[in-house]
Amino acid sequence: MYCVASSAFPCSHTTLLRNKLSPFLFRRNRSRRNFQIRAMRAVIQRVSSSSVMVDGRIVSEIGPGLLVLIGIHESDTDADADYICRKVLNMRLFTNEATGRGWDQNVMQRGYGVLLVSQFTLYGFMKGNKPDFHVAMPPEKAKPFYASLIERFQKAYNKPDAVKDGVFGAMMKVNLVNDGPVTMQLESPQSSKNETKASTES
Repeated sequence: MYCVASSAFPCSHTTLLRNKLSPFLFRRNRSRRNFQIRAMRAVIQRVSSSSVMVDGRIVSEIGPGLLVLIGIHESDTDADADYICRKVLNMRLFTNEATGRGWDQNVMQRGYGVLLVSQFTLYGFMKGNKPDFHVAMPPEKAKPFYASLIERFQKAYNKPDAVKDGVFGAMMKVNLVNDGPVTMQLESPQSSKNETKASTES
């Protein structure tokens, strides 16, 4: 007797094969869970201008430069912050006006502004039709971490007053004029995090 007409193995053989494969399938599924994104996320937009409003008033604004939305994962460390800071400030998203060469200069070389905005919704996952943000760093931990990220940008930029930010945890209205449009996505490396978590769970 066969399980289905198209089956190549009897029921007993199929059950035996399934039992033998179960540990492998479990490990494979667990590996997939371990490989879920565990990185700081940034969405970078090249702008002609951008501003942040809170309670009807402008709290930060820049002219030409970069609007950077930051998503902080619960496992992020200083290494992730260093990576995002270095990459954002050195991304060659601007034209060299002296040579006419596109994608040749970074925001510091142009002396443009950087507007940082904390956005935990970058770590939203859909559960049915409702977003779930549980992998984002909790607010009480994220607030000082985000403040340290701003300091990193200010220290790394040779024009610290060019780095602005919104208001952490506030309901903000972010206005921008995307220049291009140019929008880039960036994530800090996560391989070491995945390996560490996998070793502790094995």
